Amino acid sequence: MVQQRGGRGRRPLLERESELAVVDEALDELAGLRPAGVEPPERPHGALLAVAAPAGLGKTSLLAEVRRRAAAKGCTVLYARGGDQEQGVAFYVARQLVQPQLAGVPEAELRSRLGSWYAIVGPALGLCAAADGAPPDPQGLRDGLDWVLTHLAVDRAPMVLVLDDAHWADPESLSWLAAFAPRAEELPLLLVVAYRPEELPDHAEALRGLPDRAGRRPLGLEPLSAPAIAHMVRESVGAHADDAFCRECWAVTAGNPFVAVELTAKVHDRGLAPTENAAHLLRDLAAAVKGSGLIARLERLGTSTVRFAWACAVLGTEIGPELAAGVAGLGAEEATDAADRLRTARILTGVDTLEFVHPLIATAVYRAIPSGIRVALHGQAAWTLVDAGLGPAAAARHLLETHPDGDGWVVKELRSAARETVRAGAPDAARRYLARALREPPPFEDRAVVLYELGSASLLTEPATTVNHLRAALEEPISDPALRQGIVYRLSQVLAHSDRLAEASEILARETRHTTDPRVRLRLQADQFMWDAFRADEPDSPARSRRLARLADRLTGRDLTERYIIGLRTWDATLRGEPAATVVRHAERALAGGLRWAAEDDRGFEVPVLVALSFLYADRPGRTEELFVEGIADFEHAGWRGGHLSFAYTLLGYVRHRRGRLAEADDFARAGLRLAERVGPGTPAHWYAVGTLIEVLLARGRVQEARTVAETYSFGQPFPAAVVFPDAQTVYGELLLALGRTKDAAMELAAAGRRLDPRGMRNPAWCPWQLHLARAEAHDAPARALATAHDAVERARHFGAPSAIGQALRAAAEVSTGAARGKLLEESVAHLERSPAGYELACSLVALGAEQRRAGRSADAADQLYRGLEAAATCGADGLAERARDELAAAGLRPRPLRSPATDALTARERAAAGCAARGLCPAETAAELHLDEQTVVRLLSAVYRKIGTDQTGLAAALGT
Repeated sequence: MVQQRGGRGRRPLLERESELAVVDEALDELAGLRPAGVEPPERPHGALLAVAAPAGLGKTSLLAEVRRRAAAKGCTVLYARGGDQEQGVAFYVARQLVQPQLAGVPEAELRSRLGSWYAIVGPALGLCAAADGAPPDPQGLRDGLDWVLTHLAVDRAPMVLVLDDAHWADPESLSWLAAFAPRAEELPLLLVVAYRPEELPDHAEALRGLPDRAGRRPLGLEPLSAPAIAHMVRESVGAHADDAFCRECWAVTAGNPFVAVELTAKVHDRGLAPTENAAHLLRDLAAAVKGSGLIARLERLGTSTVRFAWACAVLGTEIGPELAAGVAGLGAEEATDAADRLRTARILTGVDTLEFVHPLIATAVYRAIPSGIRVALHGQAAWTLVDAGLGPAAAARHLLETHPDGDGWVVKELRSAARETVRAGAPDAARRYLARALREPPPFEDRAVVLYELGSASLLTEPATTVNHLRAALEEPISDPALRQGIVYRLSQVLAHSDRLAEASEILARETRHTTDPRVRLRLQADQFMWDAFRADEPDSPARSRRLARLADRLTGRDLTERYIIGLRTWDATLRGEPAATVVRHAERALAGGLRWAAEDDRGFEVPVLVALSFLYADRPGRTEELFVEGIADFEHAGWRGGHLSFAYTLLGYVRHRRGRLAEADDFARAGLRLAERVGPGTPAHWYAVGTLIEVLLARGRVQEARTVAETYSFGQPFPAAVVFPDAQTVYGELLLALGRTKDAAMELAAAGRRLDPRGMRNPAWCPWQLHLARAEAHDAPARALATAHDAVERARHFGAPSAIGQALRAAAEVSTGAARGKLLEESVAHLERSPAGYELACSLVALGAEQRRAGRSADAADQLYRGLEAAATCGADGLAERARDELAAAGLRPRPLRSPATDALTARERAAAGCAARGLCPAETAAELHLDEQTVVRLLSAVYRKIGTDQTGLAAALGT
């Protein structure tokens, strides 16, 4: 027995035994039940069931039975239904599913339950108002909804989620559920979805491809047979209905259960004798169930009743009688009479909340409204909803159906609805509202601001459209300077993120020339400096660097704009290879007043990231990671989980790579790449992620896997117009070198140098193109290779970071001959021992050991090779570790197991210094923590390495930490 749509009494589900058997099996698996003698699963697990059938074949009745059986087995049931009129209401279905579970929870408890997700998912689910500030990106919101549903499924297990009429679900809810559905099998959650396959819109196509339970296709419902229809007829009108009458009922209904139920109800209401003599009347009665026959029947109920039915059709589902009366223009008594007549005619059902008996009836009534009246009714519905205090978002879908008429009230409500919707994480819906507001059209003085809001709503999804809207806004007369500046900032931002950096710079330069406010001019200059710093085709980088230095050096950092400029000065000093102490001094100045990654205004996150990375190149990776942890938390709190979080994870992988923690770097780079794939190929986020992953794989010795990644993601020419790091062309050259294609590698690396050197980007710590070029040219042009390597050493010495110097010295050693090789490698090891670059130290140790073996210094070689092997193994550099083993074998030695040296001989200060180094702190950071000078820390660490026989990369294991 099931509850039929519209609240009628339960009827038996006929000829649906096979479908119900599938449902019962799924529910038993969900509840962890098994037939006698069958071992239950380790944990209950869910599934997805899809029901695909044309209108009227009983999808809703089947889903009602699913809900009844699920509740009987103790399952928590979530239910939602798509609506023909509500398809454009963002998260309409999601709210139906989740609100009943959380709406009654006190705000304080709800905040505690949802944690950081409260401000992200709360507005989308109608649980709280949207806060001011930047909205979450769509991916961040979907992640939040995933979290909410996952926790509900676990906390209230077992759970059954039922979605009826999914073909009418709003795009935001449906795209979320379609992406979430494959997780159902990992949770105590059964998803049951019903839809009309012939009416599935483009945004719902994902439903067709969802993996169904046990690989089955969606359940299809067949029309009922003649005996089943006869059973329904006799149940309704009496057992005396003869066979000829029942057979004609089956013929005129074509076995459609909905039509059959309505037909038998009409036979009963009219008192028609269910005999063969009356069978000829059935066709006309069946025609009145839907379509033109239904409309003719409705019109016979009177004008006021028709208007009330039209108003209900315009309002959609969950219709309030008072709202319907207001839309229809009827008094309370007249509306009550109309509702009674429509209930009697089996068109409407319900009392406090009205709904149509079946969606087919609602659709027929709506389509029968004359177009002019339908438009007017939507306009009246919008006004009625706003007047009732339901807000502009409820009215907006109706305003979309009205004709433009230059009405300022319409523009105001649509703009308000767009603001609410975009803050709830539905920019596509906001864009529809604002595009309609623009067609109204708005008052002349408001046109620019509407274009600005429209462009901002398109920012994350349609950057090209955003550019067009914002350029159009700038062409409008704008009296508000703040609005004009906001348009310029946003336009430059979207141009830059679309790899159109030159245009972004030109827009800012043009606006700077016409701005009289000195603080605004400073902000425009700051943004122009930033985008120029990322331009690969900047015409005169050295001149820009000089202007930036002059400006930044006289600023105090009193506001965010000044700190951004100082931050850009920090990054410029890093690229140019100014002394690391200078870089760190500017970085600390930029951070003194705070640099939030997820700023609430329209500033990007680029400058805070650049400042954090400057510490990395200056051998302060601990400070970098501290800033990255804070930044990632900032992104996640703001709901930014697309390109923003991809950058953060990728660059954190890059940091771990430079620290020699290659396995962790691999994990972070892959996480960044997964997030970048959500944003799309060819974006800067994608270049960063793929380049970092390739560099990490090369360090681990996985050359073929690195080549596969490059081929999979088309990593190569043409390279992006924006500056990315690690530099894409240099990484590509490094890959070619690892593959043995030295001539191709030399061409790419030389091209990278021709591109970077004229721009003053001379720091080998940031881009080691010279080091790889020297190796690539060593065979064919040894003199040039040696000159290139020694130039890199000089640049590294000028920068002063031990990791950069040590890495450059090793490259110089590799292209040198004779005794010079050994001396350069010894100096390389000495510098790298003072740095946090664990992998680079391992490389230099193995290279030094190999050189000493060839020079006949067996004892020294063994010591360096054993240290190098341990360091390589600790880093996760499998290829380097294998090379160390080969060198040991060549020396007649066997690799020894990683030692756990005794540490009893360490003094208290040596143990403290070793603990800091094991945590990845460089000597300067260790000195600050222990309140010692840096030279003392270096002496302490040298003593530690001598006493316990390991280096920085093996300290954690040696200390048991």
